[in-house]
Amino acid sequence: MASRRMPASRSTRRWTPNQKPLYTAVDHGRAIHIRQTDFAPQSRSGGWGTFAESFIRFNEAQLRELDVTFDLVPSSPEPAIQLRPGGRAGAVPLRSAQTGAVVAGLVVKPRFGWAGVGSVMSETGWAASPAFLDAPLVPGSARQVPPWVLAGPVLFRLQALLANVNPGYAVRDEMRRSPRGYVLWPRYISESLSNGAWHRLPCRYPDLSFDPVMRGYVRWALERVRSELVSVGQSETVARALIQLASHLLQDLNDVQALRPRLQELSRVAGSSRLLANALRQGLQALGWVVDERGLGGGQEMDGLAWQLPLEHLWERYVEARIREEVAREGGDLTVGRLGQTVFPLQWSTNTARSMTHLVPDIVVRKGRTVHIVDAKYKAHFADLDEFAWVKLANEIRDAHRADVHQVLAYAALYDAEDVTATLVYPLRQTTWEALRERGRDHARADLFHGSRRVRLELRGLPFGKLQGAQNRH
Repeated sequence: MASRRMPASRSTRRWTPNQKPLYTAVDHGRAIHIRQTDFAPQSRSGGWGTFAESFIRFNEAQLRELDVTFDLVPSSPEPAIQLRPGGRAGAVPLRSAQTGAVVAGLVVKPRFGWAGVGSVMSETGWAASPAFLDAPLVPGSARQVPPWVLAGPVLFRLQALLANVNPGYAVRDEMRRSPRGYVLWPRYISESLSNGAWHRLPCRYPDLSFDPVMRGYVRWALERVRSELVSVGQSETVARALIQLASHLLQDLNDVQALRPRLQELSRVAGSSRLLANALRQGLQALGWVVDERGLGGGQEMDGLAWQLPLEHLWERYVEARIREEVAREGGDLTVGRLGQTVFPLQWSTNTARSMTHLVPDIVVRKGRTVHIVDAKYKAHFADLDEFAWVKLANEIRDAHRADVHQVLAYAALYDAEDVTATLVYPLRQTTWEALRERGRDHARADLFHGSRRVRLELRGLPFGKLQGAQNRH
């Protein structure tokens, strides 16, 4: 039987005659070939010629942000350039090899689908979310990325902006039983006295409140983002959660009218002080994005923001959330590496090996005389390892699993306990996990004994973006 390999992901290049080309790929998927004619003038030989080096120079930094590597591969008549996606989803612009201007875009989609990523981000409270890049807009990407992917971080920026906006005086009109400020006598005569409500006094007074203009800007932006999410995303759990967040924030803005921000005013406020709080600066930037309708409110533009999301970090936070749920049910003391709670410094005898300075298990659970070490791995599907014999796997997949096993066993050696379990957790598609779970094959275990000490190695699969209640059915 032929070796079973991970399914190769397709890459697509999309554009219309009036649109700059957009290349698409899938994380950890098949490399995509870049068309020389999109980035450089036609050469006599028909290949890249000297423009290959300049293409790499102009685009290397932004490709690195997206964890995309480049290679020169044999081709006729000259070597061709291919881009190989890594473990990040996102979008970046691609620049001309001749002028350095943006002439195309690249989108790397998650191999578990946008819905899977949205479910995981929603379940983890957006603990890991897209990060915006300091780069030009990405041609065509606004139509390839669901609005909620970028709407989530924008809503959180607007929420922080509301919490940090400077207070200011606003003129308020209010009907009162006792005078405050000054009484609007014409209104009193026409509205109160003429109706026999002599005790109702229409008053106008200055009131110390949050800046009403800025709050009006935020209300306008929230309404735009919510409207976009309602129109295209109500079928997805993460979009519904963001709609609820936007609605909740709008409830606190009933005292102001929605005002469309002017980009010049936003720039003026942002540049008014170098000491402007980071939350305010990021919130003003988010307002500008919504005004420009970069896939965040209106959907009229084709170009979108440059961003990236490390899927490995997202998977680690998802696994941490699952383990926390288990510890809450079963007991134990949990520590996590991202908080610096599981760090083991390495003391090297020479300087030649100091590139690795410490070991950091992702999660450690202590319970009585037992230790459970958990390491989340966003790599090849665990189903390949479970359903097919180890010897039938492709060598590169087998070697990757072997390196993971060696790493987690090194972690196990750090703990002086009689009973140690070292678990590697890999992502699965929901349907694959359910099928394996039904047959009891979502776990694989092996025991290692050294004297009275036992180390249990465990390979475990979890669904990436599980259906609500799926785990509770088993």
